[in-house]
Amino acid sequence: MSEITSTIAGVGARQIHIRRARLTCTEGENANKSWLVDRDVIRIGARPDSDVVLTDSTVSRTHAEIVRGRDGTILRDLGSTNGTFVGPVRVREVYLSPDTHFRIGKTELVFHPDDEVIDVLPSTSNQFEGLVGAGLGMREVFGVLERIAPTDLTVLVTGETGTGKELVSRALHKRSRRANKPIIVFDCGAAPEGLVEAELFGHERGAFTGAIATREGLFEAADGGTLFIDEVGELPLELQPKLLRALEQREVRRIGSSKSRPVDVRVIAATNRNLADEVAAGRFREDLYYRIAVVELRLPPLRDRRDDLALLVEHLLRRAEAAGHARGVRGLDADVEALFRAYHWPGNVRELNNVIERALPFCDGPVVSLRALPESLRKARPSVAAAPAPSGALPSSVSNQMPLKDAKDQIIEAFEKQYLEDLIEHHDGNVSRAARVAGMDRKSITRLLKKHQIRYRDV
Repeated sequence: MSEITSTIAGVGARQIHIRRARLTCTEGENANKSWLVDRDVIRIGARPDSDVVLTDSTVSRTHAEIVRGRDGTILRDLGSTNGTFVGPVRVREVYLSPDTHFRIGKTELVFHPDDEVIDVLPSTSNQFEGLVGAGLGMREVFGVLERIAPTDLTVLVTGETGTGKELVSRALHKRSRRANKPIIVFDCGAAPEGLVEAELFGHERGAFTGAIATREGLFEAADGGTLFIDEVGELPLELQPKLLRALEQREVRRIGSSKSRPVDVRVIAATNRNLADEVAAGRFREDLYYRIAVVELRLPPLRDRRDDLALLVEHLLRRAEAAGHARGVRGLDADVEALFRAYHWPGNVRELNNVIERALPFCDGPVVSLRALPESLRKARPSVAAAPAPSGALPSSVSNQMPLKDAKDQIIEAFEKQYLEDLIEHHDGNVSRAARVAGMDRKSITRLLKKHQIRYRDV
């Protein structure tokens, strides 16, 4: 397990704690050979794709595994023929302490933790592949990405809708040793619940009604590459153990099959939910959370990146020009710059991109003018295009005697409700048009409308 934690060095300073283990053969055919492994589950056996491959004929193909978890390190025999021993005792499962010697077949190994703590400083660059940002928040993100991209560490990317979680996954893949292999994207929130298992793990012909042919799942399709699981917080609870097994065992079993297939996949997951809260509520398994959050990276919302707005607009216009859509537009006029800085951007960078793309065909000169913007943005109420409140002012429902978290939650809830009411009213209750303007997917905005009991048309 690896984690990013704040350090005493100061605000924004971070460390990545990479948990590694070294196994050294002290006796047997592979004597004096050593393996350094940065996985939480280390497979030992004669099978060529094991993490520790042994040539001892008394070692089973899949002999044993070492699992590093929150509560310690476990050595587990996997039903081997000749057994796993610590001292004279044959074991099925035992906790290992550092420098413990154990024997599998005629081979003796010693386990030694070899963790590494890496200081992560903000990047000196204002971009990382398709991501841009000159502010401290994004340069800290880039600093982490630069460190973890070359590894196989599992990553959980969190943040609001539209902050660029899929772009992060593609950037990590492009900078990894897997770049020449596929990256496969799966959105748990968009797939029909009954088909999630078949999509991820595949199925055999006749496994269920409608399974007219054998089909590989996305884990198999991503073999050798990266699987990006978006909205992992939407994964049905009953399927979470199967995903956990795939991550730990690095193998999958199709629906209707009795045979497991090995897969070599780096998993990057994303969610706009607080998975720690989901765990506490019993909607997400704790063991799966800690398995996918080996590195947890939070992307800041656009409203906290106002210093990046000019750079983002420049980047988006350059990209539009390369695609032949910019029509000679090079920037924003002063009124649009002021509006962009005041606006709350609930749809984040995705909404900014949509606004610029929508405006370009209506531009008559080299800059985006107010006339080219969507009407809903031009007529945004003060609560949406929020001018700064007077110093010390708080909404009437919020008291400075409240805990900070409660006060923030009330302010955000009030803004969210007001924004959605304005948005859905402007689009005559049409949730599809409202979702496009907000830069949100339809399912997410529908969930928020139901949460705030706002009426809409299901079209």
